[in-house]
Amino acid sequence: MLLLNLAWQSLKNRRISTSLTVLSIALSVALLLGVEALQKSARESFSSTISQTDLIAGARGGSLQLLLYTVFRIGQATNNIKYASYQEWAKHPAIEWTIPYSLGDSHRGFRVIGTDQNFYQHYRFRRNRQVRFAAGRAPATFTETALGSDVAARLGYQAGTKIALTHGVGAAGILDHDDKPFTVVGILERTATPIDRSVYITLEGMSAVHAGWEEGAPPEPGEEVAVKSLSAEQLKPEAITSFLIRCKSRIDSLRLMREISNYSGEPMMAIIPGATMSELWSTVEYAETALRIVGGFVIVVGLMGMLVAIYTTLNERRREMAILRAVGAGPAKIVTLFVLESLLLAASGCVLGAGFMYAGIQSLQGYVEQRFGLYLRWQGLSQEHFLYMGAVLLAALFIGLVPAWRAYRNTLADGLSVRI
Repeated sequence: MLLLNLAWQSLKNRRISTSLTVLSIALSVALLLGVEALQKSARESFSSTISQTDLIAGARGGSLQLLLYTVFRIGQATNNIKYASYQEWAKHPAIEWTIPYSLGDSHRGFRVIGTDQNFYQHYRFRRNRQVRFAAGRAPATFTETALGSDVAARLGYQAGTKIALTHGVGAAGILDHDDKPFTVVGILERTATPIDRSVYITLEGMSAVHAGWEEGAPPEPGEEVAVKSLSAEQLKPEAITSFLIRCKSRIDSLRLMREISNYSGEPMMAIIPGATMSELWSTVEYAETALRIVGGFVIVVGLMGMLVAIYTTLNERRREMAILRAVGAGPAKIVTLFVLESLLLAASGCVLGAGFMYAGIQSLQGYVEQRFGLYLRWQGLSQEHFLYMGAVLLAALFIGLVPAWRAYRNTLADGLSVRI
């Protein structure tokens, strides 16, 4: 206890260098813990984008690709499936509900999703949260649209605004459907998911904007199909991109997935979102490991700073060490004193670093959610966090042995008189 008090008093006497050293370690620890917390938040945010959906079905291709363009609006589908095939599966006795998606168009960089009322009624995210409207209602006709919160906020749209869609996505957009404008009738509440960055129309609306494109190319000037002249048959969807499935029983999921994959009507496939999400994380595991390595090197730099801070004070403390030796302090106590100083610095840095991480998450939570759609949530210190801090303390213990050994050697040479 006496040595601990001596170590504490010694650090207090060097307030400035001690404070800077603790701050350096704290920032390093905060970065390392923050990277781990950010990775967990990212996984949770992505995983909670879709809930209570057992299967996602679409044209045969890559499972990751199907997940990305259906749920996260990333990438494009290589093929569509017939609407008649979708209707056949929607009537399957093992299926409770389905949500069809028709993709391909955009509006000023935001994806356009053709869907039906099942999306607003059945889609769930973050376990049991439902899509709700901040203003207005869901589109009911082929000339109406609803906007995600980000779309409305960034473009300044509100109910009653007229918009035109673009054929194609992003920079690949090739033609504006100016002749078939849509009226905004609803704006969705913020969800911090890709839902916020999408424009929603009906399946009939998706057919309406492509009326006259039967040959896969836009109609010639003067041959555009007027919206008012469209018949019910022309508005009937011919194809969709994919659809979500909720089974009446989880036991039916695997059986239904096999049935869809073996469907004779056209090449199709079905994936389990959770299983495919695990495959997604395995592909980005290298990036996560790289971030941990970077955080580890930052910790090493911080600890090296602590070593330098202690080592450079040895000349100033030579008389102190000589007096301790004269009053009976053996080599073990000299070594223990320096090790205790190192541990106090590291422990203070760990506690302060954890505080920095918590404060950072709380202060940046709203901004990160709004700017990047990433839901940051404080989940407390995890087992990994304690392991990282334990490793820091262990490293500090060994680092403290270096100046301790040097101080002990100095006391043997100096005695009670310090040579200058």
